[in-house]
Amino acid sequence: MAKVQNFGDNRNKGWCVFCGGPNESRDHTPSRVFLDEPYPADLGVSPACLRCNNGFSSDEAYMACLLECVMAGSAEPTDLSRAKIARLMEGNSSITALLRAARRSVDGGVIFDVDYARVRNVVVKLARGHAAYEMNEPRLDDPTDVFIKPLAMMNEGERETFEGWSGELAVWPELGSRAMNRLIIAGDDVYDEGWLVVQEARYRYRTSVENGLRIRFVIRDFLACEVAWD
Repeated sequence: MAKVQNFGDNRNKGWCVFCGGPNESRDHTPSRVFLDEPYPADLGVSPACLRCNNGFSSDEAYMACLLECVMAGSAEPTDLSRAKIARLMEGNSSITALLRAARRSVDGGVIFDVDYARVRNVVVKLARGHAAYEMNEPRLDDPTDVFIKPLAMMNEGERETFEGWSGELAVWPELGSRAMNRLIIAGDDVYDEGWLVVQEARYRYRTSVENGLRIRFVIRDFLACEVAWD
């Protein structure tokens, strides 16, 4: 994913994109807990206050561990495929205990009781980061809609709608935004069927201003998320 500058409206820059507070630090979008080393050299960052930058860490760790446990069907660190998350759980007894307690066997299968509020908190946080970084449209207001669902649980119509890409833009991004500059500088081939791949099999996203601002992303080729502001 090519590094692109943001030449958008300066009024949308220089303050925390999560709460509107002071610009005291830089927050990575996506959060590095969802990626493996070596990290992409062009990983996006947005201005954030220290409270927000630190405040999401616990929920992000929970969500990253939860995804690996669900995919493995186990809450034991030794059963996880991502060594980074296995180490995280080994060093965080509270998350490990929480996920062990959340795991249940039902009708011969395994399910996890999910703390949806924590997952939603992270999903909206990621969407706000992408909106600010990619579209130069930071959004502090509550989203109109938040969609979270494993790809494997989507029906055919849902999957086609979520993944669909016509190759044409009905509405162009803000002039000067990274999304606009990618199209001008790099051309359509910067996208993989409409998606920007941050790290293969780890994280991809796309942004759109058709029918309002919409941010879609997929974590671990497993969890599909869409956050929309009308």
